[in-house]
Amino acid sequence: MNRPRIGLSTSSVYPESTAHGFAYAASVGYEAVEVMVGIDALSQQVSAVRHLSEHHEMPVSAIHAPCLLFTQAVWGVEPWGKLERSAAMAKEVGAEVVVVHPPFRWQKEYARDFVNGIAALEESTGIAFAVENMYPWRASRRQMEMYLPGWDPSDEPYANTTIDLSHASIARSDPIAMAERLGPRLRHIHLTDGTDSAKDEHLVPGRGDIGAAAFLQHLAATGFAGEVVLEINTRRCTTREEREADLLESLEFAKQHLTVVPVEDRSTHGE
Repeated sequence: MNRPRIGLSTSSVYPESTAHGFAYAASVGYEAVEVMVGIDALSQQVSAVRHLSEHHEMPVSAIHAPCLLFTQAVWGVEPWGKLERSAAMAKEVGAEVVVVHPPFRWQKEYARDFVNGIAALEESTGIAFAVENMYPWRASRRQMEMYLPGWDPSDEPYANTTIDLSHASIARSDPIAMAERLGPRLRHIHLTDGTDSAKDEHLVPGRGDIGAAAFLQHLAATGFAGEVVLEINTRRCTTREEREADLLESLEFAKQHLTVVPVEDRSTHGE
């Protein structure tokens, strides 16, 4: 397989459950699953996640820590405790990565030592905490900086980072340029898409204008060896078939643009 592994985030099937996420991943043909720890009780239980992984023969590539606005109360309200539990779950289910967002501005104590704290957690747990790019919040023509120490992980010395294409779209940030700034510190990808909108759209890749195809081709050309995870919004799908079609289209898009054709194969086609 001359490309990175392609996984599915369980958030891609919301409002269906974590169990449905594993089932869709297996039936559509994904190679791994990223578990979004959220309000679904199964996502919070190590034993349940391990059972789903074993039942569907689907490895867990990452755990997404519960740091969204609507998961602020999941696993308590103390942010460092959430990250420690995320790392413990990752170890138990065989994942090497925890995806985490930077703190909100109102989490000042958490934000104060976030960069050093993430580094200390990586050292103590052996798990990579891939800090995700976020975005300024837009209201009409105004922008509000809502994350500390900032929304762009390339501005900080994190050892491991995540690029999310929908977030890059909101921030009007070139994801290829961000990947170049991050270099080998880029560990994880949330593959999706977006338009010039203030909303976090998480479109099927190829349906927006952030340049998802060119971004994947850049990853392939530069030898990216991390995880690529589809994190799309299928809430408007009204049937299982419609949701499955979106997941399949996303997977095929990723395969098409991530696959590097070996030199010997290109030569047989006159290239």
